[in-house]
Amino acid sequence: MSTTTIRIPDELKARLSRIAEQEGTSTHGLILEAIAEKADAMERRQAFHDEARDRHEHYLVTGESIPWEEMRDYLRRRVRGEDVQPPVARRHGK
Repeated sequence: MSTTTIRIPDELKARLSRIAEQEGTSTHGLILEAIAEKADAMERRQAFHDEARDRHEHYLVTGESIPWEEMRDYLRRRVRGEDVQPPVARRHGK
């Protein structure tokens, strides 16, 4: 484990100390948990953007997509608990 020094405004430090005490943990533990949660969220967001970019590139190459009306119907039926096959992407006329 390595050490990193950060400067925290007094007001934030007091808030963190108060929260840590209420949660039964240390300020250090609370800060580490917050940093880990933020890193996880940022990694998920980046993965989401990467997947969107890959899917868009695939669409540009193949021209295949699922019409919104079909996807919306599929999702509504799934929410109702119906056992339904997902729609299949295909080329559409322009």
